Amino acid sequence: MRKLLVIGIGTGNPEHMTVQAINALNRADIVLVPRKGEEKEDLAELRREICRRFLTNEQTRLVEFELPVRDEAEPSYAKRVADWHQAIAATYRDLIAEHTGGDGTAAFLVWGDPSLYDSTLRILDRLQAMAGYDFEREVIPGITSIQALAASHGIALNTVGGAVQLTTGRNLSAGFPENADTAVVMLDGRTAFRALPGDDYTIYWGAYLGAEDEIAISGKLGDVADEIAEKREEARQRKGWIMDTYLLRRR
Repeated sequence: MRKLLVIGIGTGNPEHMTVQAINALNRADIVLVPRKGEEKEDLAELRREICRRFLTNEQTRLVEFELPVRDEAEPSYAKRVADWHQAIAATYRDLIAEHTGGDGTAAFLVWGDPSLYDSTLRILDRLQAMAGYDFEREVIPGITSIQALAASHGIALNTVGGAVQLTTGRNLSAGFPENADTAVVMLDGRTAFRALPGDDYTIYWGAYLGAEDEIAISGKLGDVADEIAEKREEARQRKGWIMDTYLLRRR
């Protein structure tokens, strides 16, 4: 039976790789390396760099491929994502069938941790239904952007006895969570924090966490919100993409 290794690789620093992740990488027959166009070539290059540093199994091959793109013309967000995941699952099906035998092992190098705001595991559920061959999966955890954010700012994630809620910029637009004093916000492309009362919150923001070009800003929301938005846009224009997250805490 084929085996699929879903390996968390951290948030941009090859040194985030755990011993468990390195050992798993070296058990793979192939490592799938997605390409997302020239603008995001450094995302593929990070995966290559990890393999250059830690891959010692001479039999392991890198298989690069163009990742399907999401149809932004589809008005329904849910259908847009579902169709995109289905297309990726079909790509995985064909690549695994082409490059591995019936007992082969394929590795996916997942940004951060496979359990947090990454869809690889959900896509593998779709693959299970369409593959036409059996496989088992093994998940190797990685350092999350939340851990890297807290480390960069030297803070604890929670207050004593306080709740933490993980949410998105889309949800934050409706207001700060009522049942938590700390919110970690992922996937906020529209800087939803700018709509909150600036005197009521402290923000800890970070982009490219763990990488050489990491940016980290913190302070009273009203004092640093504009700076964060400006730095974020400058970085996105310079690199062509941005990965950022932030923590908001009631003051």
